[in-house]
Amino acid sequence: MDVPTQAVWTGWIMFGLVSLPVQLFPATRRHGMDLHEVHATDGARIRHRRVCQAEHREVDSQEIAKGYETPDGRTVVLREADLEALPLHSRHVIDVLGFVPVDGLDPLLFSRGYYATPHGQAGQRPYALLVAALARAERAAVAKVTLRTRERLAALWPRRDTLVVQTLLWPEEVREPGNLGSTTPVTGQELELASLLMAQLPAVDLTALHDDYAAALEQLVAAKESGGQLMPPAEPEPAVDLMAALEESLRQAAGHRHTPD
Repeated sequence: MDVPTQAVWTGWIMFGLVSLPVQLFPATRRHGMDLHEVHATDGARIRHRRVCQAEHREVDSQEIAKGYETPDGRTVVLREADLEALPLHSRHVIDVLGFVPVDGLDPLLFSRGYYATPHGQAGQRPYALLVAALARAERAAVAKVTLRTRERLAALWPRRDTLVVQTLLWPEEVREPGNLGSTTPVTGQELELASLLMAQLPAVDLTALHDDYAAALEQLVAAKESGGQLMPPAEPEPAVDLMAALEESLRQAAGHRHTPD
């Protein structure tokens, strides 16, 4: 499995009276070129310093803690040991609260994904049972988990015989769209043509898609080194005649479907 060897969380999953020891590993990773902050005039690296506003001096990481400002302006200092002592059951236990259909989860709630693996021989059988039961029911378990001192909602479901722990935003963290959408009505003919166009366009294989940002960034770096300049891509123009744009899109989609490979 192409995941880090260092677990980010170790604890237990509880569903009913069944418990299984697990470890969590990040399921995703960053990729691409890294950019650094530099001085624009000479390219020298920029360094950020931690300066105490009261003492006007730079402090090292051992002197830094978290702080909470009370309504009357006082600051309560919280050290790492204080945060480690938070009275949260979810610090070491992912307690299943219930189950929901997998397709009933709002994608806007998705935050970060982790793979849960059984930790030790005692977790093997209950782990396999939970994965099989979730797969048969096509449901996700909803639980709470605390990662890096923050308690989060989480959804658990199987992916290729491995249990995924997907942290979720709290519902109050998701903004409602309000009146951001369009209030302009569409005609039945426009809707019919748009539906036909969706049916004509090919299915998308997500595994075949790649991030073009890194390649574009390499081209930009090469152009800057050689003294050249890249032209930005042309921006699309809004369709003046929506029906004509839909009909032409259908003709092009049909032509692509009948073009031999």
